[in-house]
Order: sequence, then structure tokens, then C-alpha cells
Amino acid sequence: MTKRSELYACLYANEFPAQALLRLRPGLHGKPCVVMDGEPPLQQVCSLNTKARLLGLTRGMTQVEVETFSDLVVLSRSRSVEKETRAILFECAGAFTPCVEDRCEGTAFLCVLDIAGTGSLFGPPQILAKSLLQRVSSLGITARIAISRNFNATVCLARGLSPRIVKLIAYGDEAAELAALPITVLDLSEAHAETFSLWGIRTLGMLSALPEEELIARMGQEGKRLWQLARGECPHLFQPVEPVFILEERMELDSPVELLDSLLFVIGVMLDHLILRAKARILALASITITLTLDGTGAHTRIVRPALPTNDKQLWIKLLHLDLEGHPPQAPILALTLTAEPGSTSKVQLGLFSPQLPEPGRLDVTLARIRSIVGEDCVGRAVLQDTHAPDGFRMEPFTVSSVISPEVVSSKPRSSRRQIRPPETIFVTLQEHQPRFFFFRQQRYVVEHAYGPWVTGGDWWNQFRWGLEQWDLVARAPDGSPLCCCLVRDLIRNLWQIAALYD
Repeated sequence: MTKRSELYACLYANEFPAQALLRLRPGLHGKPCVVMDGEPPLQQVCSLNTKARLLGLTRGMTQVEVETFSDLVVLSRSRSVEKETRAILFECAGAFTPCVEDRCEGTAFLCVLDIAGTGSLFGPPQILAKSLLQRVSSLGITARIAISRNFNATVCLARGLSPRIVKLIAYGDEAAELAALPITVLDLSEAHAETFSLWGIRTLGMLSALPEEELIARMGQEGKRLWQLARGECPHLFQPVEPVFILEERMELDSPVELLDSLLFVIGVMLDHLILRAKARILALASITITLTLDGTGAHTRIVRPALPTNDKQLWIKLLHLDLEGHPPQAPILALTLTAEPGSTSKVQLGLFSPQLPEPGRLDVTLARIRSIVGEDCVGRAVLQDTHAPDGFRMEPFTVSSVISPEVVSSKPRSSRRQIRPPETIFVTLQEHQPRFFFFRQQRYVVEHAYGPWVTGGDWWNQFRWGLEQWDLVARAPDGSPLCCCLVRDLIRNLWQIAALYD
């Protein structure tokens, strides 16, 4: 018998191959659609939507039979899209309870949630079921939910419900609630289905009314299991799975696309689902990797990362559009995948005396536009490297740190280096192998402090290229004005040049 402490909710979505393909195609929701499976010319209808069923289409129809219907949208089955959609639904169910069992079958999605003890978090079972159904509907999937204290009774009832329905079976009423359901809601083999058809058994109530001992004598222990299923008394060992949280959406296009503007609508729909899933876990999108599957030339991958995680859909569309304009694919697009990295939605707390920062969204769009004009490696902040080589710096993207550095609010001046391009040739007088005097821009300078030399520039495998010597000098003119500079000596040509000035 079922324990009173047990409580299960079954989430069931029929015609799953069609729903998985149509969830990212809102423009096809009002049209009759069928999904074909198999190798041409032996393709058959494996799934269809309600409008196609009302036209008279059924599963198993061939391609020739389908072509007799007009105004019908024919799609090819995509098992990769079904796998990703199935993972999204498990992730959605896992937000309500960590105990979820996978019971997917054929062309239907079915999972069972152990919701015992969740009342303090989500309220009564009916409230939890409605919240779960609303969350699933927002993902573009039509489902139904049944609740019972018996695992198998929950599954049988969910299979027999109408779409968008929530049904609760009270404890002890399992047999009465299941009696009107057709016998097809059970997992029957072809032999058992034929036997019950010969006996005239069409509903679970008719099956549960059969004598138990006589049924076991004719069908063995399998007959007893089916009899218990019909009465809602069959026990079950719950086997939960661990849903993996991956923010990813994939869509295979019906025809190759060459114009980037045509992708914006599809990208907008996919972003809606990514943002919705991130908000459900109180997260934001920190970065998005867009992968375009190209016609015959592999894939084109780009990564877009704004300064701060955000759930602003229009901002993401603008950033993705600008990035693809600057790095367009070189072939027609067959499919696209958006993979998002989650991030915290917390705001950056600035110091009381720290400078005002620009709005992150506008800054990201402005930088993206500049990158499309001047190039990817020419935008950002210069970071010095641990070297004395000329141009010893690298470019890093602008970031907003969550911790304000003391250097930001410090009023202590810092020296900066101004590179001279091209370097200016000067005359230098040496004393004890060190610079003592030099002339720069018609002015004579006396060296007060000399630091160096550092051998830089050149290739270690080429002895004729290793010939640059660098000095950092502090000099003073006759009028007392100081000059801090960086001198470079070409040892091969014996040529002195000023490469940079220190302010």
C-alpha cells in the first residue's frame, strides 16, 4: 500500500518532437505542422500539433500522404533539439525539488517529481503544480500535471489528462479516479493489448474489476502488476536523476540564411528563453557564445562579454549584431547555438569618493562600435608587461571590478610614459661606458642618474638581431628643467635614440 507521507507530481508533455521544434518558432504556432522521421523516401509522421490533427493527419503517414494536404508545414525531426529541450525541462523541474525521475517514452516527455515536504517552500501541491505548469508554458511547452500519493497512479492519470490541466488524486481515491481512463495509458505489450482487446477490456475500471487470482493464473505476475496499476496500488522504487544546469539554446534553420539581419528575430526568441531560465535562478547572463553552423565550412564561433552580467535582451541583441557585423561568417548559416555563462545579478558598490562610472550598457555598445571600426585589438586599456622591450604592453578589455582599488581614490600622482614614434636620433657623450651628456631638441642635458643598460630587442636564435641596449635617464638642462627619458642604443649601427619620455 502507498504510504501517506509520499507525494508525487507527474509532468507530461505529449507530441514532444513537434513541441521541441516549435518552441523556438512562434511564427508557426498558428499553422498545422508535422514532424517527419526516417530516411527518404521512407519518412513517416512521428509527431504533429493539434491543428494538423484536426485536418485529419495521424502518425505513421508517409511523405506521399502528407503531400496531399495543403498549407501544411513539414519539419524534419531533430534529436539534438529534443535532447536539449528535455534537459531544459529537467532543469525547470529541478528548481522545485532535487528528486526528479526520468520516465521519457517514445514521442512524449514524462518525468515524476517527489514533492513530499515542499509545502513550506511552495505552498499546497496544487499551487506548486500551477507554478510548475506556468514555468513550463513560458518555455513554449504545453504539458499537463497529475498529483497523487502513488507513483504509478500519477503517471497513468497524467497520460490521460487534457493539455494545461492540473489534477490531484486524494489519498484512497486512486482506483475511482483511474477507472474511466483508457487501458492504453498502461505500458502494454502487443500480446497483452491483443488479449485485453479480445476480452473486451477497454478501461482501467474494467481491468481492476477482474478477479485477481484468475487474472494471475492466465497472465502470471505481469497480470498482477497490471491489475495493481489499474487500481493505483502498484509500488515503485523512486530513482532520481541529477539535472545539469546548462544555459544553452540551439535551433536548426529550415533553409540556409545569408543575411545577418534575418537571424536577429531567431536570436531574440532564444535570448528570451535564456534570460527566463537565468532569472528563475536569480542569475544574469555574463557572456554568450554564439556558434553558427555553416554550409560545408564548419562552424563560426564568437564570444560576447559585456562589462557586467545583464538580462537586458535589447542590449544583448545589439552586442551580438555588432560583433557579427565586424566578424561575419563566410558561408550560409544552417544552425545556430547560444551558450550563456551565468553571472551574479548583484550591483557594483562604488566608494563615496570614487569617480562616476558610465552606464555599463551604453559603454558596451559604444566599445563594440569602436571595435568594428578600428579592430578588436585596438580597444581597451594598456597593461604593462614585465619587460623592458619597446612596446612592452598588451591590450585588455575594460572591466568593472566589484572591489574598488585604493589606487582609484588615491590622489598620489603616478608617472606615465609617452612613447615617441618614430624615435628621435640624438648625440650622446659617454663617460665610463655610461651616458654623461646628450643633445635633445637643440638643448644640452647633463645626466644625473642613469639606470641600465638592459639588453632588449632581437631574436635569441639570430645573433645579428640581438643588439638593442636600453637606458632610463634622469637629466637636467642648464636652466634647471628636468627630463626623464628612455634611451635606446642600436649596438650594430652605434645609433642613439630617445624612445620615450616619462611625465
